[in-house]
Amino acid sequence: MMEHDYVRVMPARIGLGVFATETIPADKCVGIVCGEVFEDHESDYCMDLDDGTVLEPFAPFRYINHSCNPNCEIVVWDRPGHPNTLWIESSRMIEVGEELTLDYGWPAAGAIRCGCLSDNCRGWIVDETELGLLQSPAPHEPDPDTPIGFSAG
Repeated sequence: MMEHDYVRVMPARIGLGVFATETIPADKCVGIVCGEVFEDHESDYCMDLDDGTVLEPFAPFRYINHSCNPNCEIVVWDRPGHPNTLWIESSRMIEVGEELTLDYGWPAAGAIRCGCLSDNCRGWIVDETELGLLQSPAPHEPDPDTPIGFSAG
């Protein structure tokens, strides 16, 4: 669908996802997250920035899905004239065709059921430190009627 250096947006198990088009070594900057910054904006794709604003990312990284065992992380670089520069960095080697994922780490108040199916799935898309704040235990299997991560696309 869309190409951007090492990745391509393609259909995923849940909506669209970002997939490696070549092997990506660990600790590699996969790409800069570009988009529009808003002071008061909500969507399924927004990323909170340190200054209280949100970034509505453009493709391809607007489609990066959640995993409780992610292979990427967001790195923030505040530099003069370019505050809140975000990029996606691989946290381990990623094989060709593998989906790139992040741990969204949402606060408990915004948690939704997770269906990442990783061996260490928390059952919720939530910051690991806030897992104990949730009212009900995590499910063993994802509920097929409950939204899982970002499914738009």
